[in-house]
Amino acid sequence: MNVALVHDWLTGMRGGENVLEVLCERFPDAELFTLVHVRGSVSPAIERLRTHTSFIQHLPFVKRLYRQYLPLFPAAVEQFDLDRFDLIISTSHCCVKSVVRPGRARHLCYCLTPMRYAWDQFDAYFGAERIGRWGHRLMRPVMARLARWDRDTSGRADRYVAISHHVASRIRRYYNRNATVVYPPVDTNFFRPAASVVNDDRYALVVSALVPYKRIDLAIDACRLARVPLKVVGDGPERPRLERSAGPEAAFLGRRSREEVRELYQRAVVVLLPGEEDFGIVPLEAQACGRPVVALGRGGAVETVVPDETGLLVDEPTPAAFAEAIARAMDRRFDSDAIRRHAERFSRARFADEIEAIVNETRAW
Repeated sequence: MNVALVHDWLTGMRGGENVLEVLCERFPDAELFTLVHVRGSVSPAIERLRTHTSFIQHLPFVKRLYRQYLPLFPAAVEQFDLDRFDLIISTSHCCVKSVVRPGRARHLCYCLTPMRYAWDQFDAYFGAERIGRWGHRLMRPVMARLARWDRDTSGRADRYVAISHHVASRIRRYYNRNATVVYPPVDTNFFRPAASVVNDDRYALVVSALVPYKRIDLAIDACRLARVPLKVVGDGPERPRLERSAGPEAAFLGRRSREEVRELYQRAVVVLLPGEEDFGIVPLEAQACGRPVVALGRGGAVETVVPDETGLLVDEPTPAAFAEAIARAMDRRFDSDAIRRHAERFSRARFADEIEAIVNETRAW
């Protein structure tokens, strides 16, 4: 069986790349197709596959500005030559669910989300306050055209698998397709409680790409109200704006190694998820380390955080509501062992077995 793995872009290890890594391990002879590949940015299990990139790879300053080429992505995706393959597995949050497959092949799409910026989060990315009035007007027809293409090409996948029930509902809404739910993998062997931790500085932690929908500004304002130091791990286009608006109580640590992130989880008194996530891998990595989570009670967090047992869910996305929840979480005695046991239900081995069973079903269609 010739297997093609298709991923939007490879520029770092995030939740989607964790999924891809497990697929690379289960299908070690597969070939990998992606719009852009920044070599050395992903794990060895991904890097060792034979990788094919699109013409986007050769455009100016692509490592830094690949997102700016978004209007070209549909044309790039449709030019991938997949005629040699019997099975295509796409891990898609943007465009790769729309690859053109040969007639004999089966295409299974593991959908991280229908593209947010073309559907329900246009203003978060392209609002006038972010890119200016003329930029906003220019991007609206561009994103409307991209949304139509996204909808019109949704039939190119034979089967959809969603990362959460929240995403499955979005797939039904935008693509009129049903989806099986398989939760993404969490490396519970790596992310684990420390043998002993002294929480002497009692800080809140955010681990996130610094992009608009993550709502890092909300975490900053909430921690200021709660008078709790905040550490922010991650990078992205929002970082300069966030650093300008944050006070001295917020420390921006940039990208850190997995070992450093694990230690930061282990030492945090609480981990924050202020935005509405499609699933949210960070809360489960934190819980695997035995740490409680304060998350917005929408989207994937309601499927991964058990209220009053592994953390707290906040009803309203306001600084005051989050500040109050942070204070309650810091005063509460959570059972670290119970938090860890909950996270173990989302292990890599569980994901690999479930997705392989679905691949075998799809091949038999």
